[in-house]
Amino acid sequence: MSYQAPIKDMQFVMNELADLTSISALPGYEDASPELAQAVLEEAARFNQEVLAPLNVIGDQQPSTWKDGVVTTTPGFKEAFRQFSEAGWQGVVHPQAFGGQGLPKLVATPCTEMLNAANLSFALCPLLTDGAVEALLTAGTEAQRALYVPKLLSGEWTGTMNLTEPQAGSDLAMVRTRAEREADGTYRIFGTKIFITFGEHDMAENIVHLVLARTPDAPAGVKGISLFIVPKFNVDAEGNLGARNDVHCVSIEHKLGIKASPTAVLQFGDNGGATGYLVGEENRGLEYMFIMMNAARFAVGMQGVAIAERAYQHAVAYARDRLQSRPVDGSSRDAVAIIHHPDVKRMLMTMRALTEGARALAYVAAAHADIGHHAADAAERKRAQAVYEFLVPIVKGWSTEMSLEVTSLGVQVHGGMGFIEETGAAQYYRDARILPIYEGTTAIQANDLIGRKTLRDGGAVARALCEQIRVTENELRALGGVGPGVADRLAKGREALSIAVDYVLANTQDNANAVFAGSVPYLTLAGIVLGGWQMGRALLAAQSLRDQDPSFYDAKIGTARFFADHFLTRAPGLALAITEGAASTLSLAEAQF
Repeated sequence: MSYQAPIKDMQFVMNELADLTSISALPGYEDASPELAQAVLEEAARFNQEVLAPLNVIGDQQPSTWKDGVVTTTPGFKEAFRQFSEAGWQGVVHPQAFGGQGLPKLVATPCTEMLNAANLSFALCPLLTDGAVEALLTAGTEAQRALYVPKLLSGEWTGTMNLTEPQAGSDLAMVRTRAEREADGTYRIFGTKIFITFGEHDMAENIVHLVLARTPDAPAGVKGISLFIVPKFNVDAEGNLGARNDVHCVSIEHKLGIKASPTAVLQFGDNGGATGYLVGEENRGLEYMFIMMNAARFAVGMQGVAIAERAYQHAVAYARDRLQSRPVDGSSRDAVAIIHHPDVKRMLMTMRALTEGARALAYVAAAHADIGHHAADAAERKRAQAVYEFLVPIVKGWSTEMSLEVTSLGVQVHGGMGFIEETGAAQYYRDARILPIYEGTTAIQANDLIGRKTLRDGGAVARALCEQIRVTENELRALGGVGPGVADRLAKGREALSIAVDYVLANTQDNANAVFAGSVPYLTLAGIVLGGWQMGRALLAAQSLRDQDPSFYDAKIGTARFFADHFLTRAPGLALAITEGAASTLSLAEAQF
């Protein structure tokens, strides 16, 4: 099954829900018209469908290999990366001053989705490079930006993020990699980093590692972590490659999925110390690394949407062709394509509704990021940035958990053949399994949603979003047709989310364990309600545009209704799990374990 980018749905979400016209009116984005966006999306679709999608299965069957410190990527990846770089896809969202295209995040986001849907393993290399660019643009010196960013955007070099160590997973306070100051202002880096995506490969001439490490006199814990640039090959002030730095890949992991993406173990300093260059100030490394992390977390959320879309397309194609069993209503004596069976329809609609809801929420979040950076009014920038930051853990956590449900259903639609590798459905399921884990597990996203995004502002953003949902409810009730029914489901969802927000605010100080035991249900509830809100808004837009393309817009209306009936109805139960079930989880767990 070949991948076909869902450009029409992407454009619908960009234009009708994320309001691309308003984004293109922001200072610096005047050229980002809907017409330009359409041209960008069409070219992205062509590249990803023709160049990267055919390499997806090959990467699963012929993963990257390691021998004597050298990593050889899947056949075809090196040439594909050259084409990707020469076409400028690495720089879509980055500043023109450094060789990027300077387009809004809202335009870059569907490009990211297509890239990951076409080939998730390949897409991880640009994803990490994006994060490195963001960190350097924010915290690097002018000289560092001038030296590294153009090379990263051109694809001559790629970037990595080096956090994890054998004893330090999510708890970065335990980082032991050390950085010793040299008289010339550089540092010598010593230590081991694990799970480094594309930490070694053959697709670019240099790799720019961004590494967390401690200086000898650093404070204990996370306050004592600094961030360093450690290139694979040392470079001079003009960017010319010099000697090999003292950083080496000692192995790569053998994984459940994303097999073509080399996950490296990197050893720094076995031969006197790797040369490192401080980014920003000492002991502020975690702050800078979170710039990379936030960029990566949103991108991983888009990976969830992307792999769900790919699995959905694969399942629909199979269901249309697979003849099996007579209809349950007796309408035919012959076997029919399984797409006609009621439960297969339910599974496919579940896959479609979840994917479209998550896509809409992510694109709307991207638009808020653009407003947060480019709006002329400071208050509007602050408001939009707060909404974006609230949505990032939901986009990451909910969308990736959603992808597990969707890719699992994709296997189920295939029946026994789904468990057979040759059909291809299993690869999406295996590839998706990492998404709720890396760049912060779902629990870490949920803790962030409670701690930094709900408690810190006293629930202000959450409550403001609930008020916007109420407006959509009223518009749906005035619509007629299926509108009032969807409005009722949405209202129940909003009420459930409001109850959960109030519970978090009222109980965290005195009963933090109970609140955080319900953190993942809280994130799930927020994802369902906010995704359902976007589906309600999609219904309103589709109804107004229906005469232009009845088939497309009727499908949008039907999908919105399905989401309301099958997912918004879960919201009250999740609220109960948060307010009543979390505390019992703790007591029961203590008794059982």
